[in-house]
Amino acid sequence: MLEIAIDADEEWDSSRPWDELARKAAAAAIAQSDYPELADTERAVEISVTLTGDEEVRALNAEWRHKDKPTNVLSFPMSNERDLSRSGPELLLGDIILAHGVCSAEAADKGVTVEQHATHLIVHGTLHLLGYDHHDDGQAEDMEAREIRALASLGIANPYEVTA
Repeated sequence: MLEIAIDADEEWDSSRPWDELARKAAAAAIAQSDYPELADTERAVEISVTLTGDEEVRALNAEWRHKDKPTNVLSFPMSNERDLSRSGPELLLGDIILAHGVCSAEAADKGVTVEQHATHLIVHGTLHLLGYDHHDDGQAEDMEAREIRALASLGIANPYEVTA
């Protein structure tokens, strides 16, 4: 049972169904991972999603990644591979934090809605929580392919495809 705890500050349009968007994005990412059973298990699987402003993300990025600037998404995993592959009590996958200003600007640059770009970032963040990364070309290609498949399952076009 996938549970999403969402916290959205005033910069994010409160009329949008962010909780539903986050749940669908996380489930799509999990389905494309090596742990697809986590999306349908009786075991409670929880992800915390925080939709906040650039300044909060900048502070977290400076503290945890030593980069004093806002970024689009931060992921803080709370589980390891052993936790993911066994049964047990509630599984806290971790935290995903999106910065509104960066997300909005990137969405405008890509010509997509903020909701579509936020969906992509939550898919990306969920894959990080599941142990995927993009430190080298092979990892980046694998993670990108998983993101593309997850987004396609949600009816969202390949965000990496360059259009002229």
